[in-house]
Amino acid sequence: MKDLISTAIEAAYLGGLEILDVYESDFAVETKDDKSPLTLADKRAHLKIVELLGDGLPVLSEEGKAIEFDERSGWDRFWMVDPLDGTKEFVKRNGEFTVNIALIENGKSVGGVIYVPVKKDLYFGAVGMGSYKVSDFEGSSYQWDELIAKAETLPAPSDSGKYRAVGSRSHMSPETEEFFEELKKEHGEIEVVSMGSSLKICLVAEGSANVYPRFAPTMEWDTAAGHAIAKGAGKNIMDHTTKEEMKYNKENLLNNWFIVN
Repeated sequence: MKDLISTAIEAAYLGGLEILDVYESDFAVETKDDKSPLTLADKRAHLKIVELLGDGLPVLSEEGKAIEFDERSGWDRFWMVDPLDGTKEFVKRNGEFTVNIALIENGKSVGGVIYVPVKKDLYFGAVGMGSYKVSDFEGSSYQWDELIAKAETLPAPSDSGKYRAVGSRSHMSPETEEFFEELKKEHGEIEVVSMGSSLKICLVAEGSANVYPRFAPTMEWDTAAGHAIAKGAGKNIMDHTTKEEMKYNKENLLNNWFIVN
């Protein structure tokens, strides 16, 4: 597992460098079939990550998702990748986008890496091995043990007395607003923290927030890496429909609504 996560960290970091190269240029924005934005950064990060991960386990990436269920249903273990999570945030140039790489085993997320290229924050973790954050990550080493030595263990102690809930910067549904109203009845005054991409899950994993409800559409690659990091930090992502832990590699890769806490 340590070797696999180390490989994923290298892929996420180098994919992030591809993204930054485009981010600092006058890039163009295309529109995918589902009307979501696509940039050269998505494509370049995808190619770099697949190059580094592709010699071993199968890879299911958002930018290479046209793999039939008949084929991938036989995968017991594979990488699930979002080469640029938060393309809308990328286009807005607010820095709140990430590279997400998850290790999936038998439908469960068991290892995850999230890299934030602009802030140089690295989150990584695995079930049974804990989750960690390295700030100002420069890619000098990708080895688990060396990173652990200088990493912050998640969740970090919080000195905030307020109950904090995470809301999406780009997607706020009426159901989410209703959920927040119920939290106010239970906890009194709450603080709503807005954030883009998988950073919302990271906020709960690191203890900066108590809960993140998502009552709007997401895909499996949006949550898989953060899910493993949350589990490594003693949290979880629960499917709001089934009331069970979120599952991956379903025939339909669209997630149900979920809650992270």
